[in-house]
Amino acid sequence: MPVTQPLRSPQELYLQWEHEHWASQDIDLTADREHWLALGDTERTLMTFVLSALIAAEERISTQFCGLVYAQDDEEEGSYLSTQLVDEVRHMQFYARFQNVVVADPDTIAAHVERAREHLAEPFRVIFDEALVGAHERLIADPRSREAKVDFVTIYHMALEGTLGMTTSHFLLGFLERAGLLPGFADGYGRIAADEQRHVAYGTEFLRRAIAEDPGMEAVVRTRLHQLLPAMAGTLQPPGDGALDLLGIEEGALAEYALSALHRRLSLIGASL
Repeated sequence: MPVTQPLRSPQELYLQWEHEHWASQDIDLTADREHWLALGDTERTLMTFVLSALIAAEERISTQFCGLVYAQDDEEEGSYLSTQLVDEVRHMQFYARFQNVVVADPDTIAAHVERAREHLAEPFRVIFDEALVGAHERLIADPRSREAKVDFVTIYHMALEGTLGMTTSHFLLGFLERAGLLPGFADGYGRIAADEQRHVAYGTEFLRRAIAEDPGMEAVVRTRLHQLLPAMAGTLQPPGDGALDLLGIEEGALAEYALSALHRRLSLIGASL
């Protein structure tokens, strides 16, 4: 029989969080303003798109999470989930601070998000405004529904953070390192990516446990991912003819990387597409 890879429990993830604190206000953005002003057109187009997607996504994610805390199975899981909500707010605060210090005139988070949404297309709305918000409303209405919780975690941890988030951070951090650009943003974004690794570990452990307890939950995961895959592919299309060259990849590489990562994670939870 195959050996099942051990996954970290919510309590273990909570303890890990206690040792991995960082503050959004402590990231040094001194050099980033100068770098931003010196960006070429293609670089600026790519970074504007990515920054817009990140701050708008974090606003949705941080405001559409409390239902999962209400749906905790026990105090250990609730403790961990509370830390994730704190993480998401910290991420939103970091992106807003970057806008204030580097990109635009200081403003409220809501104003930055409104401006960011001007750069985002229909796939973003489908995922974040329809799927995520709808799943959160169902979970709020019935926190004891296993199907509602599995559906929400599939959207949040498998699709958004585990696939879109990790794919974006992998390629963007590589580009910034090679180009020597925006060191403060790269520092903060790298810390955010590490937080999200912990979040995805929770989602993977929960979904594997949920499917083991009720094999019918695999269909819930598969159905939701089938619904989201076209929009997910759409969000992984950076604007501009030169964006892929900057990232050092060929056409289709983003989607290929994302799908491969999703398949690996699904294999851990006992599901497939």
